Amino acid sequence: MRRLADRERIEKFIRGLADHASQETRVYFTGGATAVLQGWRSSTIDVDILIVPDQDRILQALPRLKEELKINVELASPADFVPALPGWEGRSAFVASAGRISFYHYDFYAQALSKIERGHEKDLEDAREMVRRELVEPAKLLELYQRIEPELYRFPAIDPMSFRRAVDQFMEHISPRRT
Repeated sequence: MRRLADRERIEKFIRGLADHASQETRVYFTGGATAVLQGWRSSTIDVDILIVPDQDRILQALPRLKEELKINVELASPADFVPALPGWEGRSAFVASAGRISFYHYDFYAQALSKIERGHEKDLEDAREMVRRELVEPAKLLELYQRIEPELYRFPAIDPMSFRRAVDQFMEHISPRRT
């Protein structure tokens, strides 16, 4: 039976994965794993990661690590759901190094936009928390959204008008009220 992934399990995952990299690799955390490591959630259902470059040895190690640690691990990133934001790699925040792997939080702006697009309350709360913690600046978030807006046709699951409304509503919710 799988358990929720807390900070301790994620840190064990980092150490466990490190033994399997045959070359320099970057692993990007996203979603709940970011929330746990940043400290605004105590646990998450899945540890979502992106491995760059893909390595068979690392991928083959995942089932064993999942069983050992009793956690769910998914290969997923914001770029699976919304267009990749220009410069996302440079904005990805360093977490730790272990062996030949450098671990990062996938770009907070991309995470916030993918959560806004999904629209679940927990996702929106995560996006608001990124703003509260100053991991995401609202004006830059809007600018990056506008830069990917012309690419939304590449993601048929996204309704561009609904996504734009969701971004606008999010921006209204986080903007200071004027009196």
